[in-house]
Amino acid sequence: MTGQNTYTISQNPDVRLLGKMLGDVIRAYGGEKLFRQTEYIRSTSVDRFRGIEGAGESDRGLGALSLDDTLNFVRGFMLFSLLANLAEDRQGLAHEDGATVEEAFERLKKEGVSPDAVLAMLSASLIVPVLTAHPTEVRRKSIIDHKNRIAALMAMRDEGQTSTADGDDIDSAIYRQIALLWQTRPLRREKLFVTDEIENARAYMQEVFLTALPKLYMRWEKALGARPPGFVRLGTWIGGDRDGNPFVNAETLRYAVTRDGGTAIRHYLESIHRLGAEISISSGMSETPESVLALADKSGDLAPSRADEPYRRALSGIYARLAATHVALIGDSPPRPSALAGEPYGGPDELRADLVTVAAGLAKDGDGALSSGGALGRLIRAVEIFGFHLATLDLRQNSDVHERVIAELLRKAGVTYDYAALDEQARVDLLLEELSHNRPLAGAWTEYSEETAKELAIIRAAAKAQADFGRQAITTYNISKTESVSDMLEVYVLLKQAGLYQVAEDGTPSATIMSVPLFETIADLQAAPATMKAFFSLPPMRALAKARGHQEVMIGYSDSNKDGGYLTSTWELYEASSALAPVFAEAGVAMQLFHGRGGAVGRGGGSAFGAILAQPQGTVQGRIRITEQGEVIAAKYGTVDNAVTSLETMASATMLATLSSDPIDKADVVRFKTAMADLSARAFRRYRGLVYETEGFRTFFRQMTPIGEIATLKIGSRPSSRTASDAIEDLRAIPWVFSWAQARVMLPGWYGTGQALADFADKGLLKAMAGEWSYFQTILANMEMVLAKSDMGIAAHYAGLVEDHDLSQRLFGRIKDGWHAARDSLLDATGQRHLLEAHPALNNSIRLRLPYIEPLNLLQIELMKRYRAGEEDERIGEGIQLTINAIATALRNSG
Repeated sequence: MTGQNTYTISQNPDVRLLGKMLGDVIRAYGGEKLFRQTEYIRSTSVDRFRGIEGAGESDRGLGALSLDDTLNFVRGFMLFSLLANLAEDRQGLAHEDGATVEEAFERLKKEGVSPDAVLAMLSASLIVPVLTAHPTEVRRKSIIDHKNRIAALMAMRDEGQTSTADGDDIDSAIYRQIALLWQTRPLRREKLFVTDEIENARAYMQEVFLTALPKLYMRWEKALGARPPGFVRLGTWIGGDRDGNPFVNAETLRYAVTRDGGTAIRHYLESIHRLGAEISISSGMSETPESVLALADKSGDLAPSRADEPYRRALSGIYARLAATHVALIGDSPPRPSALAGEPYGGPDELRADLVTVAAGLAKDGDGALSSGGALGRLIRAVEIFGFHLATLDLRQNSDVHERVIAELLRKAGVTYDYAALDEQARVDLLLEELSHNRPLAGAWTEYSEETAKELAIIRAAAKAQADFGRQAITTYNISKTESVSDMLEVYVLLKQAGLYQVAEDGTPSATIMSVPLFETIADLQAAPATMKAFFSLPPMRALAKARGHQEVMIGYSDSNKDGGYLTSTWELYEASSALAPVFAEAGVAMQLFHGRGGAVGRGGGSAFGAILAQPQGTVQGRIRITEQGEVIAAKYGTVDNAVTSLETMASATMLATLSSDPIDKADVVRFKTAMADLSARAFRRYRGLVYETEGFRTFFRQMTPIGEIATLKIGSRPSSRTASDAIEDLRAIPWVFSWAQARVMLPGWYGTGQALADFADKGLLKAMAGEWSYFQTILANMEMVLAKSDMGIAAHYAGLVEDHDLSQRLFGRIKDGWHAARDSLLDATGQRHLLEAHPALNNSIRLRLPYIEPLNLLQIELMKRYRAGEEDERIGEGIQLTINAIATALRNSG
């Protein structure tokens, strides 16, 4: 047995290389015994999955592992999956045909869309990935950092380099990083705080987005033949999302805004410093425009060595002003202070104007090559899209909190004693009266409850953030559990308390932050069009939206899925989007949808390109925001190259969804939608019947899956449940999806759909939908991936954890039958012989991991039995957490 045989069942050469190195590391650092144990378990598991005769009856080798051996073995399999993920990402598995702006532009031209029409659309567009702190990233950042270093070294290896800039052998450097991975603790010992989550996201912004976005815009300018506006920007709600997280407050908001803003300003300072070293143009060798000379003279840079270098002196002055801005906004000096005195910039537009002056001066000399593109062009673009805030921070809170806070403000201001007792119309009338003037409800000397005082402090912190870092620092306020117009008006009344909503003397309202409804349950989605119609019927609200030019609506994937199941969730999201479009058109307001997607299919995950293209015709309108969270952030934005691919995918899909014509005949669309409504109703009954209407299901779920053990992971700052209740209704969607994935059932991604498809009489219509309708194709593609990752054989072992054997057999039997119905119906509709037959790359990717996941599942089950039986050895709990980490890494889905 040699290290060359370890972890080498893939045709991907990178997987073979990294797998061999990992085997060598385990032998060198874990010892020969662990290496042989690991290799035996690996090879027997691989043989079983290959169908080698007799392999199914062979000893798996798991029983011979001690607790210490188990921990080391799990780490080995986890690291293999991590390295396999890295290798596959490098091979471009995530690339999809047509998923670049250049390809989309060419397609649109072939469809008769003019370049001017594309540019006009982009000038009114907004595309924003919004980073959230939803706790689904099980890996420590140290692990991710080592992985990224390996990726960088592999890229150097691709280029034919044999040594690093420091002279280290490339392969030896890769081996050392894998050895460091082996000896790095994979689990967090301490629970994350909100500030940790802010810092983790800020690291991606600093190391990836600040480079990736300007780089993309340079590419897009070439593809489009013109300089596009800054239509792709960056968002976050880490530090502003209080929904169910008691640890987010005014202080965390201030911390997030200041840290992000400081990161942007320091990036600009470093870029200007490098430009000053580069642009060494002498006035004796080039004619300098008066505008540049004026900047140079105003800089105060009197150094004799730069007396004939006006561009350097101008940049010295810009640097000095920006350094003063850092002091004014961040509260301390930048790492490289300026020796010159400078007046702080009043905003990023002033900084951009000075940089454009420098660029314009360079353009007047020669052929203009020194002004176009390059570092200066990228810096100007960065200032345009990142400003002094870096990422726009969203606020979010639950409507129940707003109701209580508004009720207290109204009561203590003597307006009404019992706001909660008012019906909806009375609430709307009262709130509109409050929004008709600028007199605040909140008194400076009034004592409020802790909750109300906290919410007022957050609103005031938001006002300060806008005043310091610009209005783009915070632009939206998302309202969880929006059920009525009063929920949206309450937010504007709150914003008024800090001057963020005001009324002019002529009665015209204005607001620097938009109240955004979040429709997340099936009932909320169905009521969304009526809610927005009622909102636009109010003259002040319609005036606000018209003045802004657009109104955002957020639609939630994960809670609607938990509420109604996979098929009904996707259909109601589609229907709500379709029904909202004419409501907005009638109001004369552009619609901007904010898609609350997660990483797993049960939370709206899957291909972003396919998902955007599958949106109803006429609903994208060039404007879309999408949440990005947990493991998705590392996967899509872990490196500059990955981020470039992911951001371009969003941009190209948005262009196509907005401007490309619908290839389906309208009569077919009507037929397809009628069929979907029928399928959704059938799937909804099946799903609700199992999850919410079957006695004992709650117990079955909590005993079969590692839901309780997942709660011990220190992966987020907020609680896993909204209340102390153990009801599924109160459980957050993330642990709901996470636990089903660990047990290899993945129920939120398919249950109910198979039975609905099987019972649908017109199988020919289903095949037509699968062949022609992008929406239905996306549904089936996401479900197919989930079905391929699930395993009813392994799931049966988890079902054995349920104490009531009869209950377990009865409910798991229904689940198993549903899985088979889903698989068989999908294959029939798509004309495939086996899952993922039409997607060989994805099929190979998943099949590569399956032999490595099964032993982890079996070990997890055994450890859970011991843990639940009361064994107190701390290695048992650690082992469970490690298996959760390893399985999530292998599946590439958490919650």
